[in-house]
Amino acid sequence: MQPVESAEIEGVDYGWVMQTTFVVTILVGAPVVAVLSTFVTLDTWGARAAFAIRVGAPIWFLTAVGTALYAKRAERSGRADAEATDEGGNDRTE
Repeated sequence: MQPVESAEIEGVDYGWVMQTTFVVTILVGAPVVAVLSTFVTLDTWGARAAFAIRVGAPIWFLTAVGTALYAKRAERSGRADAEATDEGGNDRTE
């Protein structure tokens, strides 16, 4: 099995960010759109698609921003942990 491609820019793996955003948006967004659609009359397929886009786009955007911020914070935290130990693995904070 070949590894998934990754694109690390500024220490953040944006391939992971995109994949995680996709999965979380599906897992969270689909139920939210389904629940919210019960409160709206959607007579045509076009109305249903437009509703899904209007509700799903902000969910996708917030998920993408949250995932990117999480990855950036985790990268900074990992770098700080690496700097806190010397090459022998000894903790420099003591």
